[in-house]
Amino acid sequence: MNKKELDPESSPDAEFGVLLRTSREQRGWTQEHLAELLGCTSSYISAIECGRRKPSQPFVTRLDRVFGSGEQFLREWDGTGQRTLFEGFDEYVRCESKAVLIRLFEVNIVPSLFQTPAYIDVHQEAPVLRGFATQQQADERTELRKRRQRVLTRDPAPHVHAVIDEGALRRTMGDRAVMVEQLQYLEALAAQPRILLQVSPFSLGAARPFALPLTLLTMPNGSIVGYGETEQRGFLDRDPETLAALTREYDYLQVEALSRAESIEFIREVRKGFEHG
Repeated sequence: MNKKELDPESSPDAEFGVLLRTSREQRGWTQEHLAELLGCTSSYISAIECGRRKPSQPFVTRLDRVFGSGEQFLREWDGTGQRTLFEGFDEYVRCESKAVLIRLFEVNIVPSLFQTPAYIDVHQEAPVLRGFATQQQADERTELRKRRQRVLTRDPAPHVHAVIDEGALRRTMGDRAVMVEQLQYLEALAAQPRILLQVSPFSLGAARPFALPLTLLTMPNGSIVGYGETEQRGFLDRDPETLAALTREYDYLQVEALSRAESIEFIREVRKGFEHG
């Protein structure tokens, strides 16, 4: 079978793929044998060796254990910036750039597409200060977030339906000046015709259908792609039945959330609260 030759300097994914393939072949192992040792599929091994997939941290840890390589694979994975993004997020970003309709719900922070530069900087600086990310990783996330925001000025721009939990508006990021600027920007965005912004107030209580952030992308061909995250991983979903159920729940959320006019007034009052301390 023909083997795809990779240039290890072409991308971090290719560099990691070359390391895995070389290590496997040096031991005379097939992809099928390695997959059996790791408890995954040979197609997954192939995708990583060809640079088509980003390995997850648990997978990389199992590689070091199976190969008896100390932390060689983990160091390579960490050094190439693989921890910058959750698995599946790079594919989500590609879909997001082409979507004709973006429906999103955010619980804890202002949605990434709506964040001001100052708000982004504060949010990305926090894990660096806690020692959970390097400055390079924070810079990569910041740059990616700013590139993603260009979708709002794309021609034609997508329609965006955003429901933001009240907690995301009241949670202080940085100082009052950062929050005032951010909330003013949300007010301006909410007035744009292609953006429908609604607030999910605390009073909604248990009637709020989602506990975690969610995004539903409608593609030009009418298909839907879903994406959600926990603190530890991301989930890209293309299953029609699952997405149909999530879409119904999102419709319910929009009905129960504050109207567009009520939401703009709500954001304005929260902003005044920050202005007056």
